[in-house]
Amino acid sequence: MKRLLYALPGNEALTAKLASELDADVGELEIRHFPDGEVYVRALTSPEGRRAILVATLARPDQVFLPLAFTADLLRDLGAVDVGLVAPYLAYMRQDQRFKPGEAITSVPFARMISKTVNWLVTVDPHLHRRQNLAEIYSIPALPVHAAASIGRWLNDNLDNIVLVGPDSESRQWVKAVADIAGAPFIVLEKIRRGDRDVEISVPDADRWRDRTPVLVDDIISTARTMIETVEHLKQADMKPAVCIGVHAVFTPGAFEELKKAAVADIVTCNSVPHASNIIDLSALIAAGIETLQIGTR
Repeated sequence: MKRLLYALPGNEALTAKLASELDADVGELEIRHFPDGEVYVRALTSPEGRRAILVATLARPDQVFLPLAFTADLLRDLGAVDVGLVAPYLAYMRQDQRFKPGEAITSVPFARMISKTVNWLVTVDPHLHRRQNLAEIYSIPALPVHAAASIGRWLNDNLDNIVLVGPDSESRQWVKAVADIAGAPFIVLEKIRRGDRDVEISVPDADRWRDRTPVLVDDIISTARTMIETVEHLKQADMKPAVCIGVHAVFTPGAFEELKKAAVADIVTCNSVPHASNIIDLSALIAAGIETLQIGTR
């Protein structure tokens, strides 16, 4: 029997692509809120006897988690064989240590909650800066897939004579992987963060790459301050307008518009978080991850 994919609100486009890649069916859900704000969930397609897959990017996790948890529980109650989760963007990964006394290391309890909610997880490029793998905090099979090859192919097809630029040391893994695929040089800048919106960027030897189009690559674009500051430094070095590429288009309110005002050549993101800038499709990559993981969970 074919697998059954369910899209939480806002994830319908990716779910349709995944269903095509997996030769799976798409189930219908009704998710809404009562006047008092509580969540109402109804499965309009029965999951009885089938493997169910929820598709829910977690860019706004506080809004998404309860509908996700209620839906997963409902599908099991209605007879699903198991319930997996495709969360292209996995939230609460950056708070992975106690930076100040008394802070919650929220990545750990969030991982526990997800692990109790679904049977397995596929995600895209989770923020693993201080962790080696998801198994350190997730107790279910959890497979990360990586967008570098998809981005590298897009660059090969669309841009020439480029230099890849990593906004900070945390982006080195993304930039190097993409640069290797694209066959392009790369540099990684230095970042000093004094606060959530106070970032200073150092761009050493930027004039060395003046004849190339700079391509800024990062895993997450949130406030976009790092990219905006980087673009400004590149402009001061008389470099060409930059192309900004992000795996996850998290974009806080107004951030996308501010980045556009920085006079960049283009803003391109993957479709891990639905946004108008989505150009690079990851559905085949995610589908391959689902197939790999489900082989081990049958």
